[in-house]
Amino acid sequence: MGCIYKRGRIYWIKYSRAGRGYYESSGSRKHEDAKRLLRLREGDLERGVPVTPRVGRMRFEEAAEGIVTEYRTNGRKTLGHVERRIRLHLAPFFGGRRMATITTADIRRFMDQRQAAGASNAEINRELGVVKRMYTLAMHDGMLLTRPHIPLLKEHNVRTGFFDRAQIEAVLARLPLPVQSVVRFAYLTGWRVPSEVLTLEWRRVDFTAGTVWLDVGTTKNEDGRLFPFDVLPELGDLLREQRRVTSQLEQAQGRIVPWVFHRNGTRIRRYEGAWASACRAAGCPGRVPHDLRRSAVRNLIRAGVPEKTAMLLTGHKSRSVFDRYDIVNEADLRDAVRKLGAGHDGDNFGDSRPIVARGARGSEQNTQ
Repeated sequence: MGCIYKRGRIYWIKYSRAGRGYYESSGSRKHEDAKRLLRLREGDLERGVPVTPRVGRMRFEEAAEGIVTEYRTNGRKTLGHVERRIRLHLAPFFGGRRMATITTADIRRFMDQRQAAGASNAEINRELGVVKRMYTLAMHDGMLLTRPHIPLLKEHNVRTGFFDRAQIEAVLARLPLPVQSVVRFAYLTGWRVPSEVLTLEWRRVDFTAGTVWLDVGTTKNEDGRLFPFDVLPELGDLLREQRRVTSQLEQAQGRIVPWVFHRNGTRIRRYEGAWASACRAAGCPGRVPHDLRRSAVRNLIRAGVPEKTAMLLTGHKSRSVFDRYDIVNEADLRDAVRKLGAGHDGDNFGDSRPIVARGARGSEQNTQ
């Protein structure tokens, strides 16, 4: 099926695949090394494994280019995150290496270096997820035959924050008016602030039907979403006020403002500084906007909304994530025990008399 020959002092091999000849250097001056490589290639051909002289020679930069291309052609929203992780962290460590030479020990050294730099376990896992995807794509393309085991770190950063009504009102009172509307909308609907609230357009608000919706493909899980606001007065009043303010601005400026939430007609993009200041002043330091989503889930469940319906309203596809957001606090526990007490009113819990049971012949026996 193949042959071995010399070019200068280096042994080369030749083999055929689908009627086409391939030439590959063994990189060695030893005939046995070339013979071993030829056997390997012939065995791969026999098993139907994709074989080219490029197998095993892919470098990190080529694999990185492959994943960026795949994300770009599929329109993935996290393309920017992948490019940043490659540029800032992965390329400085793995750059210039052949992917086939990266070992599990190398992966662990990368973990250690990133932890020493202060990176969280979650962030390191996201970076290793990019590496895993690189290997998967390379193997699909026939550029690699195997990949190293890539372990992941245990994550301890599951957030549990949420707002009760008094807290959210205290924060709202300290926010600029344009941001107040954004935060109140997110608190009521549970929609994601950066990708679903700030990008909301008036074409997705129907005042006649009393609904606001997100188109298919515009959400994180790609599903569409509908939220009726005509039966939630607070949300309806909020959207009508936003429409009134926007209409006045359009008349004054002589242009159309497509965004529901805006600053003087310009879409709101940055609000983190105002948010952090308001939370500190309201006595809720360290809270993040995503806590609004957790709060909405908690409020829906406490209001007796069926879980499946609540998941449709907030856009949760995974039950495990939804359950994690359904947070219980001390007030919930006290309310549960209070209901337990109310349900047992009149029962004699204080009776310390011994429990009496009937014996085999029907006589009463003391079981204490």
